[in-house]
Amino acid sequence: MTKADSPARRAGQSSVALLIVGGGIMGLWAALYAERRGIDTLLIDGGSLGQGTSGGLLGALMPHTPDVWDEKKQFQFEALTALETEIAGLEAATGLSAGYRRCGRLMPLPKPHLRVIAERRIPDAERNWNQCGRAFDWQVIDRTPVDGWPAADVSGAGLTFETLSARVDPRALISVLTAALRTARHVRIIENCTADQIDAERGCAILSNGETIAFGHCIVAAGIRAFPMLEALGPALPKPIGQAVKGQAALFRTEVDPALPLIFLDGLFVVQHETGMVAVGSTSENHFVRPEGTDHQLETLIARARKMVPLLEGAEIVERWAGLRPKAIDRDPMVGPHPDAPRILALTGGFKVSFGLAHSLAEAALTLMAGGAPSMPSSFLLESHLDVAAR
Repeated sequence: MTKADSPARRAGQSSVALLIVGGGIMGLWAALYAERRGIDTLLIDGGSLGQGTSGGLLGALMPHTPDVWDEKKQFQFEALTALETEIAGLEAATGLSAGYRRCGRLMPLPKPHLRVIAERRIPDAERNWNQCGRAFDWQVIDRTPVDGWPAADVSGAGLTFETLSARVDPRALISVLTAALRTARHVRIIENCTADQIDAERGCAILSNGETIAFGHCIVAAGIRAFPMLEALGPALPKPIGQAVKGQAALFRTEVDPALPLIFLDGLFVVQHETGMVAVGSTSENHFVRPEGTDHQLETLIARARKMVPLLEGAEIVERWAGLRPKAIDRDPMVGPHPDAPRILALTGGFKVSFGLAHSLAEAALTLMAGGAPSMPSSFLLESHLDVAAR
């Protein structure tokens, strides 16, 4: 779609082919792909780009297990392998680093039966993680390659070591994407601006800066704020289509080798970064009193991390972080047109997988906007989530 495909300019209105509401990781990728397609685009965000949950600390890019292969795991595998090339291209274009590294992942096996399960997955990885000229391993090893990463007492039955996982510095990737868009020819950015009203029938939005924008399509990528915006487009539903889940994390200053694998055990992530920092997280709180600020739950997580990874003992904590992540009603990402307002598309609900999938989900949203059929699980479609909420 080009500027000529935009709706006719009405008196006192600006007009764009695509309005993107939300400048987090989803909205930024959508804007980048819109730029590549030459789509006249306006990206707005209620604060500064990436300041919300996308500006977190972890950046773990972890795959599902290689067994019981299905379309969701295939989509994730293709996204994770493609992201490496995407980021390399952006780094070359901007001269900035996103802190990306395919570091692999260690998963301690505290009990013997967990080792048996892990060993069963070795042939699944040989089959399913060997595609498009890339092959990745799923191994079971007896001890960690570096003492204290993690502690021996949490790995009584050994460890799983897989080479598909990677990590990225979330804030650095936001900076790379933002830098790429600052020089875009087809994308205009307005920060500290919200869409106070979206009229799907007329195809226009009233912005908080007083501007009225006519649009051909609108992608709602506003994280947790996207859910009520999308719900308002159709009949009332008995259940919300998504919720905010609070996460808390911490950042340590250490001398850990950035080439080490990240660690994952029972919901606890330990992710080392190129900067010499180690991120630890995260909680998943469906109920919380304060959406902002950290509390005792993070302190408990920090204590677990220090016990699991002795290399963190005595390390200085330089930041404590909390944020609200968008979790769709059935946990899958939420993408595509609203059945009652086809000019409005969802791009949200990534929850914990957003950074690994956002580029592929954004590309799928733009393909759907153009009337195409992306290779994407049908359960990701906004319509599927609306059906679940209606039951």
